[in-house]
Amino acid sequence: MPCSNSDSSNDRRKIEQGRRFEGLAARFYIDNGFDILERNWRAGHKEIDLIVRKGNLVAFVEVKSTFSKKFGHPVERVDQKKIHNLSECARQYIIAGKLEGVDLRFDVVTFDGGRLEHFPDAFSSE
Repeated sequence: MPCSNSDSSNDRRKIEQGRRFEGLAARFYIDNGFDILERNWRAGHKEIDLIVRKGNLVAFVEVKSTFSKKFGHPVERVDQKKIHNLSECARQYIIAGKLEGVDLRFDVVTFDGGRLEHFPDAFSSE
C-alpha cells in the first residue's frame, strides 16, 4: 500500500527535527570543550548520532527528542535493543581502527519539549 503524502511529509518532518536536535546536541558538546569526531556514523543499519572527544574521553551519543508525553520521557526510548545496537555500532567503530588508548562512555542527550538534558555515561556497553 503506498504512503500518503501526509505520511511522507510527517516522516520528513521527523527526520528534519532529529537532525536539528542532533545539531543542538553537537553544539552542547562543542560548548563544553568536546570535538565532534563523527555525525551519524553508520555500521550497516545501525547508527550512532554523534561521536565526540575531549582529551582521552570519547563518548558515543544517542539523541532523542519529543514534544509529547504520550510515549514518556525520551530517555525511556533508549531500551535494551537500542543499547545493543549502539554497543555493536561502537564496536565496529573501534574495530575500524578509529580509536586507541581512550576511555569510552555512552551518553544520551534528550530534548523534552525543546529542553536539553544530558545523561553522561547513561549505560554500559554489552
